[in-house]
Amino acid sequence: MAERVLVIGSGGREHTLAWKLAQSAHVQEVLVAPGNAGTANCGKIRNSEVSISNHSILAQFCKDHKVGLVVVGPEVPLAEGIVDDLTAAGVPCFGPSAKAAQLEASKTFSKAFMDRHNIPTASWGSFTDPQEACDYIRTASFPALVVKASGLAAGKGVIVAKDQDEACQAVLDIMKDKAFGSAGETIVVEELLEGEEVSCLCFSDGDSVSAMPPAQDHKRLQDGDLGPNTGGMGAYCPTPQVSEELLQQITETVLQRTVDGMKAEGVPYVGVLYAGLMLTKQGPKVLEFNCRFGDPECQVILPLLKSDLHEVLLDTLNGRLASSAPVWHRNSSAVTVVMASQGYPGAYVKGVEITGLSQVQETGSHVFHAGTALKGGAVVTSGGRVLAVTAVRPSLEEALRAANEGVKSVGFPGAVFRRDIGHRAIAHLCRRRGLTYKASGVDIAAGNRLVDMIKPLAKATSRAGCNVDLGGFAGLFDLKAAGFVDPILVSGTDGVGTKLKLAQACGQHGALGQDLVAMCVNDVLAQGAEPLFFLDYFSCGRLDVHVAAALVEGIADACKMAGCALLGGETAEMPGVYAAGEYDLAGFCVGAVERGAMLPRLGDIAEGDLLIGVASSGVHSNGFSLVRRVLEAAGLGLDDPAPFGKPGQTIGEVLLTPTKIYSRLLLPILRSGAVKAYAHITGGGLLENIPRVLPKALAVDLDASRWSIPPVFSWLQKQGGLSEEEMCRTFNVGLGAVLVVASPDAQTVLRQLHGAHEDAWIVGSLAYKQPGAEPVVVRNLKHSLYVVPSSPGVDLEAPLNGRHHGDGDTKPHRRTKVGVLISGTGTNLQALIEQAKRPSSSAEILVVISNRPGVQGLKRASLAGIQTRVVDHKQYGSRAEFDKTMDRVLEEFGVEVVCLAGFMRILTGPFVKKWNGKLLNIHPSLLPSFKGVNAQKQALQAGSRVTGCTVHFVAEEVDAGAIIAQEAVPVLVGDTEESLADRIREAEHRAFPAALELVASGAVKLGEDGRIVWNSAVLS
Repeated sequence: MAERVLVIGSGGREHTLAWKLAQSAHVQEVLVAPGNAGTANCGKIRNSEVSISNHSILAQFCKDHKVGLVVVGPEVPLAEGIVDDLTAAGVPCFGPSAKAAQLEASKTFSKAFMDRHNIPTASWGSFTDPQEACDYIRTASFPALVVKASGLAAGKGVIVAKDQDEACQAVLDIMKDKAFGSAGETIVVEELLEGEEVSCLCFSDGDSVSAMPPAQDHKRLQDGDLGPNTGGMGAYCPTPQVSEELLQQITETVLQRTVDGMKAEGVPYVGVLYAGLMLTKQGPKVLEFNCRFGDPECQVILPLLKSDLHEVLLDTLNGRLASSAPVWHRNSSAVTVVMASQGYPGAYVKGVEITGLSQVQETGSHVFHAGTALKGGAVVTSGGRVLAVTAVRPSLEEALRAANEGVKSVGFPGAVFRRDIGHRAIAHLCRRRGLTYKASGVDIAAGNRLVDMIKPLAKATSRAGCNVDLGGFAGLFDLKAAGFVDPILVSGTDGVGTKLKLAQACGQHGALGQDLVAMCVNDVLAQGAEPLFFLDYFSCGRLDVHVAAALVEGIADACKMAGCALLGGETAEMPGVYAAGEYDLAGFCVGAVERGAMLPRLGDIAEGDLLIGVASSGVHSNGFSLVRRVLEAAGLGLDDPAPFGKPGQTIGEVLLTPTKIYSRLLLPILRSGAVKAYAHITGGGLLENIPRVLPKALAVDLDASRWSIPPVFSWLQKQGGLSEEEMCRTFNVGLGAVLVVASPDAQTVLRQLHGAHEDAWIVGSLAYKQPGAEPVVVRNLKHSLYVVPSSPGVDLEAPLNGRHHGDGDTKPHRRTKVGVLISGTGTNLQALIEQAKRPSSSAEILVVISNRPGVQGLKRASLAGIQTRVVDHKQYGSRAEFDKTMDRVLEEFGVEVVCLAGFMRILTGPFVKKWNGKLLNIHPSLLPSFKGVNAQKQALQAGSRVTGCTVHFVAEEVDAGAIIAQEAVPVLVGDTEESLADRIREAEHRAFPAALELVASGAVKLGEDGRIVWNSAVLS
């Protein structure tokens, strides 16, 4: 729903903000207080006379007029706490708090903050005594010639002196003569820095920053940077002086470090952060911070914003910048020329009529009003800086010409403006011409040194059919010499994703070589092909020979492991494409398979075939964007001790464990003919990769309790709150490869894998896919993530029908004794029985009690070899007598946990109290919604789009106990109570066994306060 937005301020910056916000479909109206002639009744934009100095009145105005967002333009209201006051009154307000705004409001605070957080800035001193300041100026070991009022001075409180005498006079002007009022009660004296001055702004949500294109302001009044300082006479964006690499450096060492520092000091910075920088020979240094959009920088930055500004501001306020970064027009430049009143920055005349505004609009440029007002239907001057004429064009030169043409169209007597805005950029672009290739960032000599270093590494990978000798235009491979008769060539290519980021952060590069080879070789293997040769592609911004050599050494070692030759590669040094220290990798593998041995054999794959899972080494090389996000949310670094993995390992060491290479292990097995298909579990996880090698008519049933899941996945799921579907669609969850075999061949294949000292299990089977069913179902994942991985003695190889195909003995472990109460067919009972049969289960069902004789559930129990009892409620005079009898039966069998599986009786308070924390029930809704009977009907009547089932501890109040597990079920268009109930019942058959395992294993218990308590010892 569109909302009303209020912009605080009256200058060109505020007109630009209102103009950009009005373009949003989410914005119904933009109010500007107090505004100017440009924001008075212009489309969606109009001015408001509400007081902006009285924050209580302003908050009430916003509530009365349904203002959904307030955007603060100038610095003074921010320093006075407008954001704090409006936010406290429940009015969303964009900008930093008063404490955070100290970065601009107090130069002394800002400089001390930069020192505390190692943010590069000029040497400085802060003074309240003018004599001490002058002594500092005359004795400093650097040119202490920049004198600043510490407080807010409307962007004019800085004097850059030519010599020490002029600097001392500036001190006296500010402190004694009060040139800038109370803002100059404290002054800062700084080192005069030499270099190019630029403005780098970013959005900050308190955690993350998103940099805007860099801009450059022109402070001096006259061409050639002559005349007095002003608030800004023009700007352009982006600045060619700031490369992509330099902007990344500024983002990391200044912008992000500032936001991190404010957060560490308990003052999160949310809003726009503006860093005025000097590009010195020693690197960029901060001149000052502003806590809002600059003026006139705003007039050239926002026209380049491609994203919806309203959405960007809300994402910033709500901490979503990391996942929703703003998008900018990359192939455009913007220039703005400010037109000022005659006499500015001193005294000037107001009320001068302005003409020609409509002519500028016709040229495709924008006019943003600053010091303007309406008088008798005409637009007149009312301030020092009057207008900003902005042009956006494909190139900087074109934008400069268009902005200057626009200025010629506007007229008011005595207008002052510069004609050389952007002159530094033009000079910089001219200086860049005539560079050498090396000066442009490409070092051919370094590339040659790298080739010399890696030649022997590649040579060592030679094999039958290929004698590697790097340096030619192409590589050769002889298929006949490799022993092939009627081969089909198979190719594959891949990278290692954002695992690169971890390796670069840890400075551990070599293992990525194995990741790269494994990702390609394992894919080629899916066609039954033997990998023959490999080529790599390494790209970077600046070639670090030692890093590149470490990577290639890792690739060469991995090629030897895989049995393929490193036939060649490409090293691309591309300045401007990658930030400092960053690089990317891609690999290409070619293999071959005899025509009659290709996989998958789709015609042979049939219902009842078994799936053998081969262990992964960990996360392998997929899902690292999510892994990094979980680490960030947990506040952990790569050097921190790993809460998973072996003792003494860091998080980085565990996560950088290289991907397994399966070719030497699996090729003999694939060639035996026993394997019908092989799936490499790569990007897309279990859910997307296994169906790639199966006929569309078949579906996969996996049981996660059958294999050992590495602890890293348990930690990621728990710490990130990841759903089972997200886990299975993103990660391999412990299975790097899955083989499809006929049931009679399963044990032979397993023995071959175990003989090679490889962990492998029968993990599932194939069945015909029902209409509308998912192609892959993974059962018991949540429980399996929460239990300690089984030892080699535990039978994890039994197929899903419960029959055991392995030779190993089951390791004895204590099981929790369970009793189940039923009243009917017992479909949930059957799911519990199947779970308890599993060797890895922590539950043992000793007795099933029914309050009705002859029901189907009793037969199910008898067939499973479980004792049954009937306690007919009709034979008892009261509920209390009935409950006591059931209690005696449960005690007779030594039951420790009781499950209500379709038990249609309300239990008495004494019974519930006695079995408190040991009594489980399942309800067909996502509690606390839709309690009681007819839950499906309630969900349909309420128009819910999702419902499900809930397993909970039983409390005296109906359906009110602590929740153990839930599974969501979507409500489909056209659902009836019956169709919805059928799908919820399927979910119950998964959720109830999983919840029972959590309780039986001790992973979950009921606390004394009636809340769930998780046992970290079981979950670790």
